[in-house]
Amino acid sequence: MNVLLVNGSPHAEGNTYVALSEVAKTLNVNGVGTEFFQLGAGPVYGCVACGKCGETQRCVFTGDVANSLIERMSAADGVVIGSPVYYASANGALCAVLDRVFFHKSALYAFKPAAAVVVCRRGGASSAFDRLNKYFTISKMPVVSGQYWNAVHGRAPGEAALDREGMQQMRVLGENMAWMLKSFTTGNLPPPEPQPWDRMDFHH
Repeated sequence: MNVLLVNGSPHAEGNTYVALSEVAKTLNVNGVGTEFFQLGAGPVYGCVACGKCGETQRCVFTGDVANSLIERMSAADGVVIGSPVYYASANGALCAVLDRVFFHKSALYAFKPAAAVVVCRRGGASSAFDRLNKYFTISKMPVVSGQYWNAVHGRAPGEAALDREGMQQMRVLGENMAWMLKSFTTGNLPPPEPQPWDRMDFHH
C-alpha cells in the first residue's frame, strides 16, 4: 500500500511539508508506504474546458506538473493533498492544477481514500479545507477524517511543528488513513485506539 502526499505549496520544505511529513511518519509506522509530490513554483495552466481529457485521461497542456500528478495519483492507493491558505482558500496554482487533474477523470481515483490538509497563519483554514474536499467527493473518493478538521497553524518556516494540537491531528489522520486502507484490503479491522485530545488554546 502506498499513499501519495501532494505538497501544494510553492515552498518545498515549508509548513505544509511539515504537516504532511507528520502524516507520512504515522503512515510509515503503520506499515503504509509514502511518497511526496511537490507542486513547485513554476507556472501552471488553468482548465479551458476543451474536454479532450475525457478521451485521453490526460490534459492537453503538457508544460506543467498536471499530467505527472495524474499518473502518480492513478498509481497510488491513497492521496493526501496539502495546501497553504491564501485568502481563505487553497493555493490558486494548486487549484488550477487540480481542476485539470480531476476533470473527467473520476474513474482513475474512485474509491481511493483521500484527505486534505491545510496550513494557515490564523484564519481561513475551514474554507480552504472545504475547497479541497470537493475534489474528492465528486470523484467517489472516501474522505478520511481525523478527530478535528485537518488544519495546522504556523507562518514562519517550521513553525507548524509548534502547533501541538495540529500535529496530533496529522498523526490521527495518518492512523485513520492506514486503518481505512488496510480495512479495504483485508476486511473489517478494529478502529485505531482514540488518542487523548491534546487541545491547545492559545491563551495559555
